[in-house]
Amino acid sequence: MAKEGRKIKTIDPMNIMVPYIMPDRTGASNLFEATVDITNAEKYLREKRAGNCKNIGMMHVFMAAYVRMVSQMPGINRFIRGQRIYARNGIEMNLTIKKEMTLEAQETVVKIPAIPTDTLEDIYNKVNVMVTENKQEGDRNGMDSTARFLSYVPGLFLKFIVWFLKTLDYFGLLPKAILKVSPFHGSMFITNMGSLGIDPVYHHLYNFGNIPVFISMGRRKTYMKINENGEESRKKVMGLTAVCDERICDGNYYAQAFKLIKKYIENPWLLDKPPEKVIEDIR
Repeated sequence: MAKEGRKIKTIDPMNIMVPYIMPDRTGASNLFEATVDITNAEKYLREKRAGNCKNIGMMHVFMAAYVRMVSQMPGINRFIRGQRIYARNGIEMNLTIKKEMTLEAQETVVKIPAIPTDTLEDIYNKVNVMVTENKQEGDRNGMDSTARFLSYVPGLFLKFIVWFLKTLDYFGLLPKAILKVSPFHGSMFITNMGSLGIDPVYHHLYNFGNIPVFISMGRRKTYMKINENGEESRKKVMGLTAVCDERICDGNYYAQAFKLIKKYIENPWLLDKPPEKVIEDIR
């Protein structure tokens, strides 16, 4: 049993074979693209900002929608370790932030822990605490300190260290202290390219670690929609891309999962209450 999850024993025989056929995560990546209507989400955010959530944004909505989707479709929260498929114990979302919005500013990764019953406000509070703490100057978390330490190691020795860590990771032997700070381990990675004023990118997955999904959000756009009666209406949309490890579940499962994310983003009021039921992954 891996520190981060349990091995799935009842998965289909073909799914057992796939990680051996495609041993690397980058070689097993599928690309997904969608345009999400955020007209209602922007209305929702205005309501929330008028209340207790002064700094709430679209990122919080996306992350809360992802958590809610996982509560109903836990297969997205699996990972590969040692050519075996595991169900992750919890939900952990990785987010890259810049300490300041300048080209030279230091970047860091924050890990947002979540549980399937989290509401959007729960996610908002968790993200704000982590981002506020880590936007301060200097090395504010374990990832910063570890990266800075390794940056001083000579290249040849660093190459050996990375190989050794990969070997430990393959057998599930990485210490919990490293898993806690590693930006390469978690349920998903999300980046907001819209904050830079550009469309979403297709960000690669990493062969080190076990993150199976990398999501990118793009800038907001406005377009005019004409209904069947010839009436015009103004809609706000946002681009969304995802790079997914196809080995953890099949394409139909991914399709249904992203439809569910879209549903929650387009009606975020559904995220104000915990889910009526949390579905567990297969054994």
